[in-house]
Amino acid sequence: MIRYIAKRLGLSLVTILLVATVVFFMTRILPGNVAMRYLGRGAEPDQIIEFNKSHGFDRPRLVQFWNWVTAMLRGDLGTSLQYESPASRILLPAIGYSAKLALMAFILIIPTSIGGGVIAAMNRGKPIDRIITVGGLSAAVIPEFVWAVILLLIFGVTFQIFPVTAFPDNGGGFFTQVYHLVLPSISLLLVLFGYIARITRAGVIEALDSDYMRTAVLKGQPRKTAVIKHVLRNALLPTIAVIASQIPYLVGGLVAVEIVFNYPGFGSVLLAAVGGRDYPILQAGVMITSFVIVLFQLAADLLFAVLNPRIRERVSQ
Repeated sequence: MIRYIAKRLGLSLVTILLVATVVFFMTRILPGNVAMRYLGRGAEPDQIIEFNKSHGFDRPRLVQFWNWVTAMLRGDLGTSLQYESPASRILLPAIGYSAKLALMAFILIIPTSIGGGVIAAMNRGKPIDRIITVGGLSAAVIPEFVWAVILLLIFGVTFQIFPVTAFPDNGGGFFTQVYHLVLPSISLLLVLFGYIARITRAGVIEALDSDYMRTAVLKGQPRKTAVIKHVLRNALLPTIAVIASQIPYLVGGLVAVEIVFNYPGFGSVLLAAVGGRDYPILQAGVMITSFVIVLFQLAADLLFAVLNPRIRERVSQ
C-alpha cells in the first residue's frame, strides 16, 4: 500500500509541475501590453520600464518562472496587479464562497446520482428505469448556466420560492446560506446527475448478474441485504472514477452559475483576472484549481485501492 501511495503521489506532483509550466507560459503569451493597460496609453517609456522592473517582467522568462514557483512553495501567491494587494487576500475569501457552493452541490449530487443509478438498476427495463436514464442524460446536454436561468425564472421570479441571488445581503446564518444555495446547486446537479447515475446503473447491473450475488441469494440472504453487502462495494468502483473525473466540470460549472446568481465566488475573481490580465491572480487561481482536482483524483485512486486490493497489488508491482 505504501508503494502504491508513493507512486500516486509522484504522479500527482509531476502533474502539478506540468500544469504550473503550462499556466505560466500561456499567460505570458496573452495579447496586449500589461504595463500600458495599467498605466494608460499615454504612459511614457520610462514609466513602462519602471513598471516592468518593479513587477519582474523585465527578467528572462525562465527566471520569472523559477521565482514564481519558489514563491508559491513558500506560500506567496504574489501581488494582484489590479488591486495592488496580496493575491491570497483576494482569492481566499472567494475560494471560501465557492467551496460552500461546491460542497452543497456535492451533498446533492453524489447521493442523488448514486441512488438514482441503483434504483434504475434494481428496476431494469421498467418505466422508472427509462425515466431516470433518459431523463438524466437529456438534462445533462443542457449547460449549467441555461439550467440556472431556467430555475431562476421559474422558482425565483415566477413562483418566488427561492431567492434570485445565491448570496444573502447580510451574510445570514447557516440555514439562510443553504437556502440561497439551493437553486445554484440544483443547476449543477441536473448536468452531472445523468452521467453518474448511468455509470452507477451499469455497475450495479453487472454486479447483480455476478456469481457471488447469485450465491448470496441462494444461501438465503435477502436481495436488499446482498445488494448492500456485496453489490455496492464492487459496483461503485467505476462510479468513484466518474465522480473524480467530473470535478473539472464542476469547477467550470461553478464559474457560469456564480455569474448567473451574482455570487462572489472563485469563478468571478478568475474571470475578472482574465479580463484585466492580472497574472498573479490568474496563475494562483488556476494552480489552486489544479491542486484541488489532482487531490480529488488522488483520493479516488486511494479509495479504489481500499475497496479493491487487487488494484494496488497490480500497480505496485
